[in-house]
Amino acid sequence: MSGPEERKVRSLSELSAAIEPPRDLWPEIEARLKSASGAAAPPAARARVAQLRWLAAAAMVASVAVGVWIGRDLGPLGARVSAPPAATNLTGMSEGAAVDAAYVSDPRYRHERAQLLKSLQAQLDAMPEPARAKVTASLASIETAKKDLESALGKDPSNALLQELLINTYQDEMRVLTDVHEASDPGRGI
Repeated sequence: MSGPEERKVRSLSELSAAIEPPRDLWPEIEARLKSASGAAAPPAARARVAQLRWLAAAAMVASVAVGVWIGRDLGPLGARVSAPPAATNLTGMSEGAAVDAAYVSDPRYRHERAQLLKSLQAQLDAMPEPARAKVTASLASIETAKKDLESALGKDPSNALLQELLINTYQDEMRVLTDVHEASDPGRGI
């Protein structure tokens, strides 16, 4: 038969708070802590720790090297940045001002942009003066932003934030050009 000492406890409230351990454990714990922190580790253990640190550092360097090697051709700029052509239309925007990069090399983008730029001056001439001034200021602002971002990317081609900002600027330019083109349709306005 089992005695009262062997009964199963179902919650902490059933335990007695007055039970003392058979011996005091703190002096032994304190002695172990002092010996671990105060005494020097054996030379073999120190060598092993140093070896693991060097191994971890080598693994980190290798990981970074592999990442750079893999990413060198995956970035939007790749290895191709060419000088833009000097052709300029009547609005003062250079037609080829975009960096020859992966996000600009799409032939459909280039073709659509060129078509929109060809018809831009005629569309601007047909607009009332306040609208024309607004559109021209927007396009000039976008062109300035593109040149600044392209210049900054020339100095730091792997900067992801600059790449994203440049893509957004190209998209803004296309939005303005498309809006101007659509606004020239009869019955529509800006």
